[in-house]
Amino acid sequence: MDGRRTWMSILCCGFGLMTVQCDSQRSGELSVLPFGELDLSRSGPGQRRGRTPSGQAQAEWAAEGHRPWRYIVIHHSATQRGSAALFDKWHRAKGWDELGYHFVIDNGDGGPDGRIEVGRRWRTQKWGAHCGGTPNNEYNNYGIGICLVGDFSRRGASRRQLAALKRLVTYLAATYNIPADRVVGHCDAPNASTACPGPRLHDYVRNTLRPDLARYLATGK
Repeated sequence: MDGRRTWMSILCCGFGLMTVQCDSQRSGELSVLPFGELDLSRSGPGQRRGRTPSGQAQAEWAAEGHRPWRYIVIHHSATQRGSAALFDKWHRAKGWDELGYHFVIDNGDGGPDGRIEVGRRWRTQKWGAHCGGTPNNEYNNYGIGICLVGDFSRRGASRRQLAALKRLVTYLAATYNIPADRVVGHCDAPNASTACPGPRLHDYVRNTLRPDLARYLATGK
């Protein structure tokens, strides 16, 4: 099993530079979450504490049981358009088991700008297939993979994508006790040979998202 995981992950590593296409998307495999706010007032791993005004974050982000997650790994698709269903299709066409990421954040070309899509991998708390080549496959086995649709080599993610990313990462870090310094870009992973998630998004993760998250985790504000 471990050998199979590493093989899939290495193929998925650097996905932003690849065109990874799939077969058919089974109905009910992905669920979507509208743009909204979070209430992080409760605590505990796997506890249902996040919500949007419609209450959907509580239902969609919470998972039955949980892996001992240690990292949150941010990716870009390096494509102008995409969605969780499309990436799942591409991945399956390559022979992979399903979508390699746990979450996908749409950019308006393939899905509504800022929409957070929840993959089956997250709902089943399955190891990731998004960050191969790390020692002992650490960043796949214990890393939550989030992919933002777009190529952020020269331009930044949309305002709605960044707001959605911040809400999701804050929820995940607080729920699974992941410190801010373990929220990383794909290129930060050991042995990574990729520019993913692109310099513009990577700059946001390191210089805005992580400091804001560290402050929130320390003070609740």
